[in-house]
Amino acid sequence: MSLLPLLAACGAETASHSVDGGKPSAGSSGQLDVPSDAGADLKKQYLMENAIAACMKKQGFTYTPVAPEDPAASWATDGADYKLTKKYRQKYGFGIYAGLVYPNDPQAPGSKASQENSTDTPNADYVARLTSEQKAAYDKALGGPPDPKAGGGDKGWTGCQGAANTQVYGSASPQERSAATAEQNQANAQALNGDPKLIALAQSYASCLKAHGIAVTTTQPTGIGDMVKLQATTSAPDGAHMGAVNSDGSPLDTMSKDEALPLLTKDIGLAMQDLDCGKEFRAAYFPKFLKNPTSGGGAG
Repeated sequence: MSLLPLLAACGAETASHSVDGGKPSAGSSGQLDVPSDAGADLKKQYLMENAIAACMKKQGFTYTPVAPEDPAASWATDGADYKLTKKYRQKYGFGIYAGLVYPNDPQAPGSKASQENSTDTPNADYVARLTSEQKAAYDKALGGPPDPKAGGGDKGWTGCQGAANTQVYGSASPQERSAATAEQNQANAQALNGDPKLIALAQSYASCLKAHGIAVTTTQPTGIGDMVKLQATTSAPDGAHMGAVNSDGSPLDTMSKDEALPLLTKDIGLAMQDLDCGKEFRAAYFPKFLKNPTSGGGAG
């Protein structure tokens, strides 16, 4: 007996036009509306999700396309939009201790609520209702990258993911696209780090930090914006990191809310000082960065 009717019945319901966490969801057609202001790469990610959904439907399966993350949206509260970043940091600081202090706040990085939201997807719910046999058939239809152990190399993507990849991106494999993107990112980073105006503003940013007793380890435009945040993160106590483990692999106890609260207060002060020192730099940096982004270097 074919599994397809069973699977189709299991996923007969269609997604409604709603907004989940501010992101568009698939409408009754099972397709995402591509934002009119989406960049070329983001647009292709939307088209990829829609192509997978259409392909899976033909196979008798339900696949709800998931709106891809727009990096610009996260950068808005990581320095690109001064007012939004200020509002964010006044409550969460750099986000290191926020999840411990606000466990029920889905906006707090690392909070219990945010982790629950990240795993609550329509496709996960759908697959969870399948039998092991049905799930195997679903996985085969969805496909994906080849198993490296099988010697498939970069090519040979299978199933609907492979078909969608070819439809949207042509013959280039995801690995080839990733390599091309990395090369472009490097070129963009070199341009940003060689920009005379950004270099001068980064120096002023660094001088302001030093005046407040904050260590400066780089003045490169692509690095200085994240520098203080990275230092604060790496110097945080082990108990501040959700999901950390001991050397033997056992779970590491995280600090209590009462222990984390004074550290959050201190983190907020540091994050606000960093934001104020880098205000002019970020105002000049982000328009150029968003036009020609690099991997990392978000000056957050």
